[in-house]
Amino acid sequence: MRALPAVTGRDEFDVLVVRTDYHDDQAWQGVVAALMEPWGDGQHEARVHFIDDPAWARVTVDEVLTAVRADDDLAVVFLADRMTMQAESHALLAVTTLTREECVDDEDYAQLTEFGREFRTVPAGVHDVHANLSIGNLGFEEYAAWAHDDPEGIYRSF
Repeated sequence: MRALPAVTGRDEFDVLVVRTDYHDDQAWQGVVAALMEPWGDGQHEARVHFIDDPAWARVTVDEVLTAVRADDDLAVVFLADRMTMQAESHALLAVTTLTREECVDDEDYAQLTEFGREFRTVPAGVHDVHANLSIGNLGFEEYAAWAHDDPEGIYRSF
């Protein structure tokens, strides 16, 4: 695995979005604009920490997870990858930072990752996923299940 720059300056309440595709700057600007929209019926200011550094181009999910592993306040990381840039919905890849070692046993881990360790979410869903996981109100597996039930496999927000 390649050495990636350290993620610095992220407040525990900030969503972490890592840009991994650099083919379309206009699409990226659209993703950023959508993520910066107020959320929760416009009641909450968007707080996003963007990693927009070509050193992260084409990184894998495992490389991102390794790079952010030291952040104890991070339950989920979002990747703006090629699919994000190409899709009309700009759905980002949400990836849980949960590891098997953090679970009681294999059965617990299997239950928490029943629908996998990642799913897609529209930009409007990023904030409620991050907020609810951060406070333990909902689990990653619940969001992954909602995405799984969507015809396109995307969590679309409340």
